[in-house]
Amino acid sequence: MFKLLNKIQFPPKENRMKSVANTETAIKIFNSTKSKNLRFLLEERFGWMNNFIKEHEVGLEVGSGAGFAKHFIDNKNFQLSDLSEDHHLDFKNIDAQATGLNDSSFDYVVASNMIHHIPFPVKFFREMNRILKKNGKLIIFESYCSVIFQIATILMKHEGYDFTLNVWDEKNPKSDVHDAWAGNIAVPHLIFDDKKKFDENLGNLFSIKFEELTECLIFLNSGGVTSKTFYIPMNKFFFNVLKSTDKLLIKFFPNIFCMGRRIVLVKKDL
Repeated sequence: MFKLLNKIQFPPKENRMKSVANTETAIKIFNSTKSKNLRFLLEERFGWMNNFIKEHEVGLEVGSGAGFAKHFIDNKNFQLSDLSEDHHLDFKNIDAQATGLNDSSFDYVVASNMIHHIPFPVKFFREMNRILKKNGKLIIFESYCSVIFQIATILMKHEGYDFTLNVWDEKNPKSDVHDAWAGNIAVPHLIFDDKKKFDENLGNLFSIKFEELTECLIFLNSGGVTSKTFYIPMNKFFFNVLKSTDKLLIKFFPNIFCMGRRIVLVKKDL
């Protein structure tokens, strides 16, 4: 991974995004006629997950935020949880590092763009292993901190990244423990890029079943998911042009252009 800087962080007051972490506003925009760009992005982010979900299975999303996953996951037994008390949640005040839910409760858990917000990722993976059933799946969408993503982060002063941290350490947080929306987009790289360290630290809990890199331009022109920014409205034809362009850019230059990764982990019995 090419790093413009090893570490860069910004105080919240410098954030150039609009409506930062405002789930109520995000839901209103999603339900309006202005959400075509965002809906296309979210269909790409969640639609692929249905390939790993069976109709009868029971699922949970952790760190659901505005809860958009429910519009794209084709499963009637799918529920939402988050640290917040938002009305659209099925489970409120749920810390994904210690959910308080029963052992072996779910066939699958969805974690979309939330692992890089977690102060102690090892605690999160241990907890997901606990609440998943035998052979349960942890279905993940996460950031990919390419050169383009680093530039976007620096320009917008949104979240930040720190490649210098020891992601396997359970004493020092990887993001602000007092701000659930604080993020460190280097965390997914620190967890998933070094497969040897992954196996050493999480190999007793999970095996990697599926991994794929995805998205660049469709994200940059989405207007943002929960925090908002400028975008150019498009129709489906141009969305598909961007999607095809993304595939080429990521195939040949992932470290420059890729902005997302899809991962499915399968629980191992302890």
